Amino acid sequence: MPAASHPTYRRVPEVTVGQFYEHHGRQLHLSLLAGKAGLSRTIREGSVNRPGLALAGYFKYFARHRVQVIGKAENSYIHGLPPEESRKRLSALFEKEIPCLILARSLAAPPIVLEEAEKHSIAVFRSPLQTMRLINAITICLEMDFAPQILEQGSMVDIQGVGVLIKGSSGVGKSECVLSLVERGHTLVSDDATLIRCVEGRELVATAPEQTRFHMEVRGIGIINVASVYGVRGIRLEKRLDLVVTLKEWSEGFEMDRIGLDQGHCEILKIRVPHVTIPVRPGRNLATLVEVAALDQKLRAMGYHAAMEFNERLKSLMRRRGR
Repeated sequence: MPAASHPTYRRVPEVTVGQFYEHHGRQLHLSLLAGKAGLSRTIREGSVNRPGLALAGYFKYFARHRVQVIGKAENSYIHGLPPEESRKRLSALFEKEIPCLILARSLAAPPIVLEEAEKHSIAVFRSPLQTMRLINAITICLEMDFAPQILEQGSMVDIQGVGVLIKGSSGVGKSECVLSLVERGHTLVSDDATLIRCVEGRELVATAPEQTRFHMEVRGIGIINVASVYGVRGIRLEKRLDLVVTLKEWSEGFEMDRIGLDQGHCEILKIRVPHVTIPVRPGRNLATLVEVAALDQKLRAMGYHAAMEFNERLKSLMRRRGR
């Protein structure tokens, strides 16, 4: 798959209501009640707000750029107001140009809400989820939508729970290596171009760009659909990034760590990720080497470091002989 030769930053500062509905509507069990014309509105903040004070007429510090959620308390308050006062409060809320309004607990929306929503082109949804569960679920969805992103040249694969990004120059054998790993029972996340998000500033989650998802380019064969060839066992939608492996053509004078005492790292979106460089030579089984690197990283994450253990054994042997 064609990819940029350098990482491409793709920060997402805003998301439309329509995109939010399309990507998360099924997960949140959303149904659109009114205001279809408002699907083009923009969500500019990745948080949720309950507009209780706004409905009471207090708009100072009102978070109007956020998704608004109405629970049982707010709905009861609206029902308890005289019809004209209720319309006045809702009109004042919608005039703040909020992105959208979601009713939790499958609450029945008063007709006035739907009428004012249509009038102001504000999308109104309903979800059966309890209010706090709905707010938590929306927050998680928005965190992914608003997370800093970067497009990296490299193939991503899940090796027994270890997310490995395989990088290297064009033609070095990345896709062939990944194909061999899938053949062994591991799962493909992306081929050649990998979209990486920084979630909550603490971990990286990788996925494939939508247009290339589940597809690979194999030289001499062309484009293949991994899901069709290997079934659903051969694919995965996303995976946390745990290790970066760079495949590099071997040449005279190539320096490499023969012991592995010092863990290399690279930085992606300001997060340090363990990094290994594997020299490529004719006859080397790259899939086996990448697989071993992933399993070794899994052991290191569990606190076991083979190189350090070997080093300590040598030191102990030297001390005994020096007595």
